[in-house]
Amino acid sequence: MARHKWFALLLVCLFAVPIVAGTLAGVTLPDTMDLDGQKLVLNGMALRKKVVFKVYVAGLYLAAREQSGEKVLAADGPRCTVMHFLRSVSPNQVNEAWYDGLEANTPGYSKQLKSQFDALAALMENLKDGDKLEFTYRPGVGTEVKVKGKVKGTLGDKAFADALFACWIGKKPGPGEKFKSGLLGL
Repeated sequence: MARHKWFALLLVCLFAVPIVAGTLAGVTLPDTMDLDGQKLVLNGMALRKKVVFKVYVAGLYLAAREQSGEKVLAADGPRCTVMHFLRSVSPNQVNEAWYDGLEANTPGYSKQLKSQFDALAALMENLKDGDKLEFTYRPGVGTEVKVKGKVKGTLGDKAFADALFACWIGKKPGPGEKFKSGLLGL
């Protein structure tokens, strides 16, 4: 009888081990990240394709898993999107996607929000396979923009963060519904 209990305990331990990373299209992202002492979890991953080309893999990190883009955007909690590029893209290509996402997901946006997207566009650089963009929203602070591992600045407030993250998980995500579903873990 004691053997069966140990065997059962062993099985529970084996299957209770958390996944340590997510992998998609050859890109592995950690299952969690530390943000100022708070643990964020990998909510989901998605592959951005343009025609037949794989452009980047993105991961969305949140304080707790959430499958509703509306709830993520409504909450004033920390969030981070990491974009790992699989091919070279120019700043103009990246910026075009930002402005398209703003137009599609934030109708009637303010001049201030547009100027914050202009500031974001000014931070973009040529990106190549293996480069990363990282956007980390901290409530009350703004959205930190990291390009190729270097912090380029912190932009806006919650309205800016919502408009930026809506480019991926809003009502009309630029990369498409399948991409949005991937980030939301659906």
